[in-house]
This record gives sequence, structure tokens and C-alpha cells, in this order.
Amino acid sequence: MTDSYNLHSQLEHLQSKYIVTGYADTRKWEWLVNQHQDSYCSYMGHFDLLNYFSVAENKSKARVRFNLILPNAQKTV
Repeated sequence: MTDSYNLHSQLEHLQSKYIVTGYADTRKWEWLVNQHQDSYCSYMGHFDLLNYFSVAENKSKARVRFNLILPNAQKTV
């Protein structure tokens, strides 16, 4: 009983602390959107990853950052 309660308590704590962990009623689409947003924020926050993407796409870092912020916007050349 205590192990079950402790596990449930830890899960509730993680779910309240981090958006990405979701909750019991989280739909698959909503969870994926949260995962993608978290990944994009991580890419923008790590300077080396942003440099890598800009070199790989042959675009400026500002353009890559803009495309990460607005992933559904039409990509400009």
C-alpha cells in the first residue's frame, strides 16, 4: 500500500512540475506537441546545436531560430 501511494505521489509531483510528463487524460497528439515544443526550445538554447542546424541547412542562425519558433509557417528560401 505504501509503495503504491509513494509511487502515485511521485508521479503527481512530476506531472505538476513538468508539462511534458502530461496527466491521466493527456491525448497522444497533445503529448507529441509538448515533446516537439520541448525539443525546439532545447535546440534554440544550445548554441552548438543551432550552429549545426544552420550549417546543415545552409541558412543563417536567425533563420533557423525563426523556423524553430514558427514550425508551421511557410519556409522561405
